[in-house]
Amino acid sequence: MPANFVPAQVPELSPPDLAGGLRYVARQPILDARRRVHGYELLFRAGAESVFRGEGDLATRTMLDNTVIFGLDQMTCGLPAFVNCTTESLTGALVEVLPPSMTVLEILESLEPTQDLIAACRKLKKIGYRFALDDFIWKPEKLPLVQLADYVKIDFAATKKESRREQLRLLSNTTVALVAEKVETEAEQKEAVDEGFNLFQGFFFCRPVLLMGRKVPPNRLIHIQILELIQQEPLHLRQLAELVKRDASLTFRLLRLVNSPVCAIRQEVRSIETALVVVGEDSFRRIATLAIATELNAGQPAEILRMAFVRGRFCELAASLCNLNPTEQYLLGMFSLLPAMLRMPMTDLAPSLPLREPIRTALQGAATAERTLLHWLECYEQGDWVHCDAIVQSFALNQAEIVRSYRAAVVWADTALRSVA
Repeated sequence: MPANFVPAQVPELSPPDLAGGLRYVARQPILDARRRVHGYELLFRAGAESVFRGEGDLATRTMLDNTVIFGLDQMTCGLPAFVNCTTESLTGALVEVLPPSMTVLEILESLEPTQDLIAACRKLKKIGYRFALDDFIWKPEKLPLVQLADYVKIDFAATKKESRREQLRLLSNTTVALVAEKVETEAEQKEAVDEGFNLFQGFFFCRPVLLMGRKVPPNRLIHIQILELIQQEPLHLRQLAELVKRDASLTFRLLRLVNSPVCAIRQEVRSIETALVVVGEDSFRRIATLAIATELNAGQPAEILRMAFVRGRFCELAASLCNLNPTEQYLLGMFSLLPAMLRMPMTDLAPSLPLREPIRTALQGAATAERTLLHWLECYEQGDWVHCDAIVQSFALNQAEIVRSYRAAVVWADTALRSVA
């Protein structure tokens, strides 16, 4: 979570207290050395069970049911989905409900490499499935699985450099892609690159080194002025258009968005003024915010922008559950990643943002009512189901509606990102 994150005061819950039966599916990106998304690991929770671990037909079938219901293509934007598997799901061919071309089957370190398991994996390999060995530690009896593996994932936080060097030495004669898990800072990612890792999992990409004392660039100040204008009722069209026209790149992005499938407008729109008339003020506000966010994220990993879109749209969709203002919640969610976009601390950014003081306070990590939904989503991104449930219970939220809002936000964000690409 961000360095300035302050968790809200929510009750500690033991497993029996958790809301039962609701399916959670979150995702964590796996990036390459150029910080492009290679795929997503899907994190599952059903009922009181935490991250999918352990044996048992019920847990196995729940995981597969979740995957099918939520849809791999929607959850991973068509990229590979890394899915944790039990022995039963592999030996019983249950995983064959998942498309081989999109699925990477993760074999947990705790699974015993029995003859039945190895035979099942060989069969699945022949029909196109790929394999990842999770939390990998070299053992001679794991050699048959290593020979089948396409990825080997090593916990960067739980291992020391000497241990990782030895693991990589033992894997040097294989063709596996090496994944460093739980990489949380830019420095750790650089260290992992130097050690020979190809792929990286963790939230290092949205926690860059912040440049202290840096001023907001002039063109970003124009964007902030525009954001201030689009919050006003009614919109001052002429003044807004003049500001937008001062930034050619923003004008292009804005008109491209208006003419994209996001708006589904039949006639081509060629001017800012026409865009406002055609789409209406509320839609124009959202589109302008998307275009500005894209500009703000220039030069940073695209996944930051995707996360910002998901956060903004989720907070907007779920706002009514907390009697919060949807527009403010949209901006709160999106702006929560401004430090990663501009490489500036939120304490320096917040005073310049055209928001009410309670929203600026929430952006800086205060445990306020305005921050409830963002707090829930930050926990959800981490697969911290216990705190997700604690927030839901503490604020008497509709848990099913919140999860539906997240799923809708993921789909919307993917569509928006394709439109501004």
